Amino acid sequence: MEIAWSEHPHWSSQCASLIEQFPDLCFGAASIVSTQALDAVAEAGLSFAVSPVLDSDLLHQADRLGIMLVPGVFSPSEVHHARRLGCAMVKLFPAAVVGCGYWQRLRSPLGKLPFCIAAGGLGAHELDAWLASGVDAVALGGSLVGDQAWSSMERWLADQHP
Repeated sequence: MEIAWSEHPHWSSQCASLIEQFPDLCFGAASIVSTQALDAVAEAGLSFAVSPVLDSDLLHQADRLGIMLVPGVFSPSEVHHARRLGCAMVKLFPAAVVGCGYWQRLRSPLGKLPFCIAAGGLGAHELDAWLASGVDAVALGGSLVGDQAWSSMERWLADQHP
């Protein structure tokens, strides 16, 4: 389960609270674009992070912290660069923009591709088509739970650490 990173001063302690209350779930951070955010991920005790961008500084920092970072890729150049940086897993983002056949089309010119998580603007009704098209996983966010569920989670987190 990914928790969107926030600059809120209690974000790390709120995440740590979730880990403690739900020990059977694997929590990670979403939307990581800075080394400061990665430091907060480590402080929270999260085991992975996902970024919408491919940034070698973030990958090196995550490695130093012992956090698996899944970088975001979009173009063939970014996919190729991610492979050269040793990324075994990438996030195709925003996947809805390119359509479910995009990843498969990259196989012929690029060869073996990393494990791919399609994310960004996808709905549960598209899950089968994306998986059949060659991606390895699909991330569903707001389209899965809706705004009301996010508001409930935000209220719960605020109650844990006012």
